[in-house]
Amino acid sequence: MNVKIPNEVLEIVKKLQNNGYQAFLVGGCVRDLIRSEAEGLPIKPKDWDITTNAKPEEIQKLFSDFRSAAGAHPSAGEDKPATVYENTFGTVGVKTESEDPSLKIIEITSFRLEGKYTDKRHPDEIKFAKTVEEDLSRRDFTVNAMALCHETWELRNKTEKKENARSIFHGSGFKIIDPYDGQKDLKNKIIRTVGDPETRFSEDALRLIRAIRFAAELNFKIEEKTAAAVKKEAELLAVIAKERIRDELEKIIMSERAAEGIRKLKESNLLSWVIPELGEGIGVGQNKHHIYEVFEHNVRALDYAAKNNYSLVIRLASLLHDVAKPRTKKGEGPDSTFYNHEIVGAKITNQILNRLHFPKEIIEKTTHLVRCHLFYYNVGEVTEAGVRRFLRRVGPENINDLIKVREADRIGSGVPKAVPYKIRHLLFMVEKVKQDPLSP
Repeated sequence: MNVKIPNEVLEIVKKLQNNGYQAFLVGGCVRDLIRSEAEGLPIKPKDWDITTNAKPEEIQKLFSDFRSAAGAHPSAGEDKPATVYENTFGTVGVKTESEDPSLKIIEITSFRLEGKYTDKRHPDEIKFAKTVEEDLSRRDFTVNAMALCHETWELRNKTEKKENARSIFHGSGFKIIDPYDGQKDLKNKIIRTVGDPETRFSEDALRLIRAIRFAAELNFKIEEKTAAAVKKEAELLAVIAKERIRDELEKIIMSERAAEGIRKLKESNLLSWVIPELGEGIGVGQNKHHIYEVFEHNVRALDYAAKNNYSLVIRLASLLHDVAKPRTKKGEGPDSTFYNHEIVGAKITNQILNRLHFPKEIIEKTTHLVRCHLFYYNVGEVTEAGVRRFLRRVGPENINDLIKVREADRIGSGVPKAVPYKIRHLLFMVEKVKQDPLSP
């Protein structure tokens, strides 16, 4: 196996080994390295985790004066620690001062085993394990339960400039420790729990939504028994802190296959514990301007935003822009109406995002876009004064984002064009009146 390892990670592993400790890369970075080589794609790990038989206090002592080749540590000349250890899980963060956000802090965790999960969230006790195999036995899914070790490390072109050499480390003598056939599941694109799925989910209920998230991010299928267990144990998600659910939901929404992730949440009964308001649109028909039911329309709008790599705010607004339609619907068939659904929808959006503890700025902007998404514009009917009022109501800084939500709304409705002539003309008029005063 020919693997590229960043300098910062290599130095930490070598320091542990040179001091008589075992050291392994573990978790998501191993999964991504294997996928990158197998699929021939440049898949960059989002973070790098190391596991070792060194205890937390030994790790802290070993890296107390750590200096990464990426640059002098901030403790040089200052009274700042080189490590971070503020948890009960045996994880020590080593600061590297790397310019790469994924490498600024490398987490090192002692081999460990976990006791019972009485609260379905945290282990009642942590015990240090003796082997890496014992450590892997506590992990969630087989594709995350692999470790990577090495016999020798080699840096080619040692005289290269530091900024070029940072990620040009090559490994030789690599060995994958894979007690649960994670490589096989990676090859077959399967998400499967380590051991009995119901037991694994009852330990930490956040794993329920993590299964969906990994399936969406990696474009994998959830193994049959694992999927059945997710559906059966869905209500366990009620005990999980909203912030942890929000983090997983955000990763789903920010993935390329965000729409598929939301559909999987619905199919697995998890949507009722994440965004139940969105589920109200399932089976709710619309009028002659739409060919899809409300839920499917919202999901297709999100799909458009995700495929165009739009921001989190635009994706959230696209997903939630019609969330109030089930509550405002009057009548049935092609002439049914949804009066004021944008106003009610803004209130519901605000409630959803506050409940999930999204940052205030994201809540306010998303809510504003939902409130303003249903605007009327027809060439020859709306005057320059009307455009100025529109611009004042929406805010010049929000126009581009609002237009993107409108594009998602249109594509989610089943029309072929995201930006028709009317929208192009509106943008022309907006640019024309931007030089005018918008208010006294």
